[in-house]
Amino acid sequence: MTDGYAVRAEALEKRYGEKRALDGFDLTVREGTVHGLLGPNGAGKTTAVRILSTLLRLDGGHATVAGLDVVRHSGEVRARIGLTGQYAAVDEVLTGRQNLEMFGRLFHLGGRRARLRAVELLDQFDLTDAADKGVGKYSGGMRRRLDLAASMILAPAVLFLDEPTTGLDPRSRGEVWESVRALVAGGTTVLLTTQYLEEADKLASHITVIDQGRAIADDTPDGLKNRIGGDRIEVVVAERSDIARVVKVVARVSDGEPESDETELRVHAPVADRVAALTDVARTLQDEGVRVEDIGLRRPSLDDVFLRLTGHRTDVSEPKEAAA
Repeated sequence: MTDGYAVRAEALEKRYGEKRALDGFDLTVREGTVHGLLGPNGAGKTTAVRILSTLLRLDGGHATVAGLDVVRHSGEVRARIGLTGQYAAVDEVLTGRQNLEMFGRLFHLGGRRARLRAVELLDQFDLTDAADKGVGKYSGGMRRRLDLAASMILAPAVLFLDEPTTGLDPRSRGEVWESVRALVAGGTTVLLTTQYLEEADKLASHITVIDQGRAIADDTPDGLKNRIGGDRIEVVVAERSDIARVVKVVARVSDGEPESDETELRVHAPVADRVAALTDVARTLQDEGVRVEDIGLRRPSLDDVFLRLTGHRTDVSEPKEAAA
């Protein structure tokens, strides 16, 4: 029984000598959703995925996937999951069709069933036209879609995607996103680890932020953004000498003390009534003859959330986590 949750992890621990890759990590993933797992390099993301997918043995805690204990029932767990790592695991010498048929045989489907399943997956991932081309001629997005298709040979209940769009261009990334959405629409649960905050924002209905081996936040994307405040009004002026005047104008409509940046010639502050605040500030600055380069409303991004929670952005260079 899963009680509506495809993945549960409680107080997971994993040690590599003195280093704690996971230090009491908790996670719950609802069935039929995309759940994002965000964290900087070395935070424990890949270690958590490897434990949940039975590739790594935990040192403490408890975890279930599809209702099965990952330690006591590891073989049954493997039969119910798929895993796509950071790099495509397909053979570039073979065609797309041959790759999928090979994976089908490796999963003991037999020749006929492997061929039929390959046809189904090529159609599902929009690869039919390229089915008989060598994978070496595929674009990055096509390779990743083929890799996803290979992980779906047995139609797993849970699919682990570990940074699936690393190194892809925006178009290829969009192709992978569409494939992930289609999988979830078909009932698959996806645990997505990524450093692309836009990717998590677009795909995940719930996000867990992990840092130093622990979950430090768990909420919807909007819920995480609301933790650091709602809408903000921003004004960029043409002249540095106008900053003080703009601060006074913005202070009349803001919910907090305005902040200014003399380098960027920018003033910003949180507001409750976004439309009224924007209208009031724009009209007042125009009446006072203040030259404005830009004015607008902005919501916090997941990048803002990440910076507030971890103290740095996701593109910071850090050592890779142990055994990652």
